[in-house]
Amino acid sequence: MLLTIILALLVLSLLILVHELGHFLVAKRAGIGVEEFGFGYPPRMFAKKIGETVYSINWLLFGGFVRLLGEDLEESERLKKQERSFWNKSKRARTGVIVAGVIGNFLLAIVCFSVVYSVAGIPTKTNQVEIVGLVENGPAVQAGLMTGDLVLSVNEVVVDNVNQFVDLVNQEKGKQITLKVDRKENNPCLEKVLGGLGFSCENGKLILFMTPRENPPEGEGALGVVISDMEMKKYPLWQMPFYGAKEGFKEAFAWTGLIAGGIGQMFGDLVTKGQVPKEIAGPVGILQLTSTVARSGWLTILQFIGVLSINLAILNILPFPALDGGKLIFIAYEAIARKKPKPKIEQWVNLIGMALLMLLLALVTINDVRRLIETTSLGTKLHSILPF
Repeated sequence: MLLTIILALLVLSLLILVHELGHFLVAKRAGIGVEEFGFGYPPRMFAKKIGETVYSINWLLFGGFVRLLGEDLEESERLKKQERSFWNKSKRARTGVIVAGVIGNFLLAIVCFSVVYSVAGIPTKTNQVEIVGLVENGPAVQAGLMTGDLVLSVNEVVVDNVNQFVDLVNQEKGKQITLKVDRKENNPCLEKVLGGLGFSCENGKLILFMTPRENPPEGEGALGVVISDMEMKKYPLWQMPFYGAKEGFKEAFAWTGLIAGGIGQMFGDLVTKGQVPKEIAGPVGILQLTSTVARSGWLTILQFIGVLSINLAILNILPFPALDGGKLIFIAYEAIARKKPKPKIEQWVNLIGMALLMLLLALVTINDVRRLIETTSLGTKLHSILPF
């Protein structure tokens, strides 16, 4: 458990540091004064000043921060004549600094996904439906289907993709269907037999009979199989980084749409139902996921980092007070009203926004704990006495 906590803190620290590094680099390029770039949070353990910037390592070894000259409006009022103050720079420069953190997280996700695909291979359509998993005691297992089998046809209709296979099976729920299967190893039909108990043979191919369930358990499907029409293809070593980068971009954009939709659903459910969707994970949920991911190897950890990095990028760009997106709202107000917002207004809006974020975090954490309890052996007993 301790190693899981350490890994989770390292992962989250990496995400935060990359985010802050984006702010730092663009602020430097825009000529904005950077007072401090810190790893962890105060109290300070060690610091060294290089040029105008203090680089520090702090005792709370988690995440990091960048402190820009005149970053908040109240300080900016005091630094009106300071050319290198954040709020005295152009709207374009300030927008670039704010967005840079989000871009940093997005780029980190692309790098993580690209490395994963460069090593694991490029997902490629095979035009074959392969059985890659089986549910215990499902119709497929009972009929003799095995992992690695290639399904050639369903009721004599040739299949070459998973959607076609699923449609054909679902059309015949409750009725017996015939699957023609190509099996490379332990295939009884290669022994020149005509058939046996529950199967027959045709030109070395297995013919299996099974009945799709009309009301299967949730997540199991009518036959209880996990299927795929993809393979992880390897190209020459020098080409893999290029193919990997291409897939990394595609994966990053796919997760962006998926996570944005999930966040939209979360706020929608909060407004309409007054609850957080069960699928949304907070700190406890991330810790639980980290524990699972850590046992799956370093490629899975990299992919997990990529997903979390996209998540952080989207959350930060939301037009919500106290987030980067909230700062963009103040810049937009300045562009429309042709004047900077009053410092007190900004402070109160950010304070209220932070309070709402803490409330949302509390709700998500309660959701995490409830889900964790329900999946433990003691869960049923405890659930009856807990208030959530």
